[in-house]
Amino acid sequence: GTLDKLESIPGFRTDLSEGRFKQLVETLGLALIGQTAEIAPADKRLYALRDVTGTVSSIPLITSSIMSKKLAEGLDALVLDVKVGSGAFMKTLPEARDLARHMVEVGERMGKAMVALITDMSQPLGQAVGNANEVVESIQILRGEGPADVRALTLALAQEMLTLGGVDPAEAERALDDGRALEKFREIIEAQGGDPRVCDDPLAVLPKAAHTEPFLAERDGFVAEVDCTSVGVGALLLGAGRLKTTDPVDPAVGLTVLKRLGDPVQAGEPLALIHHNDRNLALARQRLGRAWRIGDTAPAQPPLIHDRLARDAAAH
Repeated sequence: GTLDKLESIPGFRTDLSEGRFKQLVETLGLALIGQTAEIAPADKRLYALRDVTGTVSSIPLITSSIMSKKLAEGLDALVLDVKVGSGAFMKTLPEARDLARHMVEVGERMGKAMVALITDMSQPLGQAVGNANEVVESIQILRGEGPADVRALTLALAQEMLTLGGVDPAEAERALDDGRALEKFREIIEAQGGDPRVCDDPLAVLPKAAHTEPFLAERDGFVAEVDCTSVGVGALLLGAGRLKTTDPVDPAVGLTVLKRLGDPVQAGEPLALIHHNDRNLALARQRLGRAWRIGDTAPAQPPLIHDRLARDAAAH
């Protein structure tokens, strides 16, 4: 998850005391920490019940699980990024809209200003898959570089948050372009024990996989589908994620996606780069073989943001 990505930065700690967390928010304006056992403690028990009663996919229960943690934080406003597509829990737009509507309504009833963006995950966002890999891409975005889709979604979410906070939404793009966003990231990395040099030369600071090799297309055509689940499982098999909670995570391994929906491709051309440390490579390749479907025509491009749902707490 997100904490694994941050903890791929050498020294970075997310297990802060409550006092240190408050101090950072007061002095720097933010802190990046994980959930503690004291936040919505019933959620874990309720999830275990959902698991054995076949209700993991129940939208009201998903809503309660997500919103209980958010509301316990004491927030005034909340922006939700609700994913839809092959890489999301919600596979269809009606399902995603239903979940977003439930969460927005719960927030509104609790007096919170709410926005939910329904965003596309029918293919991987950006190019990076894997923990250190995604930190590199995040730093590229903070430098005003990186994949256009990641920048666009980052700005869309930031602009919604600024608007709810009464700040000019144009500040988001200005902060990216003038370097303030990167400097704030550098400050929080240093404050939480990480190596701030990662902002200057991430490839020199972050862990690197021992091997990189291409994953090749088997035929000519156009990329008709990129199954996010297969891409994610491929990376997980390499060690980028956990099959069970006690598994170690290898921050260095992952993928670089080179071909996206609609891209032309020739047989023998790389679809992705595999960054690995000799763990489950054959299994990962086998799963990646189900990720890219090559067709004869280029498909229509899905929108990055499918829908927006909002409620103003003041109107409640």
